[in-house]
Amino acid sequence: FYMLMPYLAAHLAGPLGLAGWLVGLILGVRNFSQQGMFLVGGTLADRLGYKPMIIAGLVLRIVGFATLGLVDSVPALLAASAATGLAGALFNPAVRAYLAADAGERRVEAFALFNVFYQAGILLGPLVGMLLTGVSFRVTCLVASGIFALLSIVQIRALPARRGDDAKREQDREGVLSQWRGILANRPFLLFSLAMIGSYVMSFQVYLALPLEVRRLGGDGTFGTAAVALLFAVSGLSTILGQTKVTAWCKARMEPGRALVWGLLVMGVAFVPLLAATAIPVSDGGVGLWLLAAVPPALSALLLALGTMIAYPFEMDTIVRLSGDRLVATHYGLYNTICGIGITLGNLLTGVALDAARDAGMSALPWLALLVLGLSCAAALYGLHRTGRLAPPTRVTQTEPTRL
Repeated sequence: FYMLMPYLAAHLAGPLGLAGWLVGLILGVRNFSQQGMFLVGGTLADRLGYKPMIIAGLVLRIVGFATLGLVDSVPALLAASAATGLAGALFNPAVRAYLAADAGERRVEAFALFNVFYQAGILLGPLVGMLLTGVSFRVTCLVASGIFALLSIVQIRALPARRGDDAKREQDREGVLSQWRGILANRPFLLFSLAMIGSYVMSFQVYLALPLEVRRLGGDGTFGTAAVALLFAVSGLSTILGQTKVTAWCKARMEPGRALVWGLLVMGVAFVPLLAATAIPVSDGGVGLWLLAAVPPALSALLLALGTMIAYPFEMDTIVRLSGDRLVATHYGLYNTICGIGITLGNLLTGVALDAARDAGMSALPWLALLVLGLSCAAALYGLHRTGRLAPPTRVTQTEPTRL
């Protein structure tokens, strides 16, 4: 995925010569088809089993990626983009639910390791994609499609079938709409989902606000490009090297709710270096300007990665606990949809803050807003933790009357 997607916009606008609004539409269709279908994908995983949805998502990615590299008509590109997004909606909730079910009591450690591999893909994928795209974007698409084809074969042959322990009983007893109403009535889960939106908005700034700040101070030349690459390297490598150690340390010393609070708090504090840097006079050039352009954003990227390392495994585990081990994939699907909508709105507001800061000469504004966001989300999670709303719900079991 990360081999191909960073270079799709350039391919659409460059060799294919599409207008900017068409490029935005094609990319937007992918995002919408994924975010809008997460709930459906999770529901299907709970009803049909996790493995079928994982395989279906992989197959859709094969078709979608190959099509993106082979066609040049707008309708075909839109269909391929939609297929790529729908694929993510099918297998993302299923993968997380499968991992949660298979790991049992070691869910936190399992999700920590999951994040290591995820970050490795984010770090290495664009590098491999850059080399392949240097030959041809079509080559990149076909190689990415081939990798997913290989993964599909491996999963079909080696992945054991698995579904939620109560999947058959729930499917026989409840309809889909009834299940959705039940999840929407799970107030602690919804409050937790809303409180966690801020973590995704903050972590996304490694790709939005931080690179823009580096470019603002360091320019668009070689130094600016290298400084932006440093952000991604710091974020990815720190997670790959430190995630399992951080998780083990936190699990030995903290309750899950407390770890989540600390994770969000660290993510909010991550913007303090950028906030402090706004008080330093900007020189016209030289080493001082380079340090100002590179060091505060790199520190922020490191702290954002640390906050994510602290929170992510406990976040994924908390979703399972709040679901009561019932319809886990559906809960993951709704959670992804809520956070996806939040990321879109949060990035829109961040962009507005960046523009306002530039126009009004208030360079501290976006960093102050993101700091407040982090502190507010940490406070919300602290409140949920202290009131016991992050504890698993009590399940009432019904027994059949004894037949005489």
